[in-house]
Amino acid sequence: MDRRKFLRYSSLALGCATTGWGRDQGTPGAATVGDGRPKLGTQFGGTPPSDDTLRALAELGVNHICGWLPSRRLDENWSVEGLTKLRKKVESYGLKLAMLPLPMTNTPLEHAEMPNILLGKSPERDQEISDICQMIRNAGRAGIPAVKYNFTLLGVVRTKRTPDRGGALYSTFNYDEARRENLPLTEAGNVNAEEYWERITYFLKRVVPVAEESKVKIACHPQDPGLPEAGFRGVQAVLSNVEGLKRFVEIEASPYHGLNFCQGTVSEMLSNPGQEIYDVIRYFGSRGKIFNVHFRNIRGRRLNFEETFPDNGSVNMVKALRIYKELGYDAMLMPDHIPLLGVPAGDAQAFAFEFGYIRGVLQAVYGEV
Repeated sequence: MDRRKFLRYSSLALGCATTGWGRDQGTPGAATVGDGRPKLGTQFGGTPPSDDTLRALAELGVNHICGWLPSRRLDENWSVEGLTKLRKKVESYGLKLAMLPLPMTNTPLEHAEMPNILLGKSPERDQEISDICQMIRNAGRAGIPAVKYNFTLLGVVRTKRTPDRGGALYSTFNYDEARRENLPLTEAGNVNAEEYWERITYFLKRVVPVAEESKVKIACHPQDPGLPEAGFRGVQAVLSNVEGLKRFVEIEASPYHGLNFCQGTVSEMLSNPGQEIYDVIRYFGSRGKIFNVHFRNIRGRRLNFEETFPDNGSVNMVKALRIYKELGYDAMLMPDHIPLLGVPAGDAQAFAFEFGYIRGVLQAVYGEV
């Protein structure tokens, strides 16, 4: 690869990940007609990608994306006009803007103030929920079929990275080490399961009807990682186990309320992910509750694991994909939490590897993609 093209590809390191719906060249906002095949996707954080990044994604075979956060506030960036402009920019590179993050997507630990929605403070949370509802309405009017968010008070909990093949560093969680750190309470203080469920239910009861009316799917990411039911840092993280996720999807009976299904995070909740994850995929997929898949692998088990390359973990990824096929899943598959490479432009190279891996298993299971 020549140096110029390599540098262009290295801009992928600005923030990729995943999400997708079938291509729809019809009316903006209309539900996309599924073709029964997953889409290779990626996701972004709060920083808009460069034009070179979008072009490189298309060149690498990515066809759907979860876009970047338009703004942390309800402003002109979240207007119908602003979102339509964003969608058309993405489409100009041959990509489908299949999902956007809500301001609840980035973990609270990255920001000075935790949203009142998560803190359960009324009446302050009511205005925040009202803004979220308007963002969802505007997304639907702009032809964007889904949004994602999380409901975590703890953020992504990890301990120090561990080395593996060739020296690549894997994101790691060892509960015994984390417990020894004796971290203080978060801004939320002590939150028991009952309080946590009240905040989740309060939010869903107000937001899901708006999502359904707007024909916009809202996809919640589970707590990462699985944590003890007794709590961590004073919080009983109710979305950190499979039973909690089952309760969550049943709170509002709507086809527009479901999961940003991080296969890696759910694997982290299991005692034997190499055996158990497939039934979990079937449970949520058969109920139409998987709106996006973070197609990543881990090695280990609940409370003690490493986030590996997809070909180097406890889960048989081809077997998992065959189950998504069996279920007719047709949204995005995307990389997430890539290993850290010790070379220049390592993030870009790691993402390129994962895009190629996902395309490869898609071709193996579905034929041409």
